[in-house]
Amino acid sequence: MNDKAPWLTYRPELKVLDCTVRDGGLINKHQFDDAFVKAVYRTCAEAGLDYMEIGYKNSRDQFPSDEFGCWKYCDEEDMRRIVGDHDKSQLKLSAMADAGKSDWRKQIIPQSDSVLSMIRVAFYDHQLSEAIEMIHHAHEMGYEVCANLMAVTLVGETELDQVLESVRESPAGTMVIVDSFGHLFREQVDRLVKRYQEAMAGTGKDVGMHAHNNLQLAFANTIEAIILGVNRVDGTMFGMGRGAGNCHTELLVSFLRNPKFKLRPVLKLLQEQMLPMREKVEWGALVPFNITGKYNLHPRSAIEWRAGETPDDFVAFFDKIIADV
Repeated sequence: MNDKAPWLTYRPELKVLDCTVRDGGLINKHQFDDAFVKAVYRTCAEAGLDYMEIGYKNSRDQFPSDEFGCWKYCDEEDMRRIVGDHDKSQLKLSAMADAGKSDWRKQIIPQSDSVLSMIRVAFYDHQLSEAIEMIHHAHEMGYEVCANLMAVTLVGETELDQVLESVRESPAGTMVIVDSFGHLFREQVDRLVKRYQEAMAGTGKDVGMHAHNNLQLAFANTIEAIILGVNRVDGTMFGMGRGAGNCHTELLVSFLRNPKFKLRPVLKLLQEQMLPMREKVEWGALVPFNITGKYNLHPRSAIEWRAGETPDDFVAFFDKIIADV
């Protein structure tokens, strides 16, 4: 163990958010039963994590409730059924609102009436105008607000500058680097972290990292971001998430030196909940997801391939991708 630079892994201001239910729910249309969500909530609290993202604030018009589970919408009565008399001073709860997919003016109610402490606004670069409106609304409602620019590996230089400038001037407290396709390598992480930090300099805003595992680099890229001073990082239990999944929460808890983080509750959840879940739904850095990550593509084509008649015909999938790109 290297003790020469303990600040790399222990900074009191470094916060961990677990988004198992929100990001992991993309695998099964957020159709988790209450027992599973309660187990994740209890684990996040016992493990000393800072935030749990319990789901989305998305529109029932676009995501009908006869097809999607309640964690696609995060109505207060559903969240309170899980968390009861929630203590906001300990574990904080978050939900994500997608630009273009959320009835945010109606769904984001005053924070004083909600168990949520934070709203994360997710958007693509062409949705910047709506995203800024959403950020202002959530802030006015009393929430902490994060700005999550998705698919950053597809964003042009000019467009990225425009997003960073707009978020800098907004009331968002954190700007998150989102590697939606799991395409980033260390050098690119370095460049983006420094660019985000320079853009937010002097504002008091944090920079965050949300990594996907297509190239099996989610944990490594998150470590790199931490070394460079990022103070908000995301993970999911057992890496659960759409396609290749995310940075593993258990790896982050093991890596970070803050004594408030406890590994044993997380391992218990993996054993009792995540292993059985793996028998029902598939995620992880499988070869088709490696291929989409390499070519900076959305994982939907790999997901469709894995659901088809020849899920392990990697050569055929590779040839299909090459023909399309």
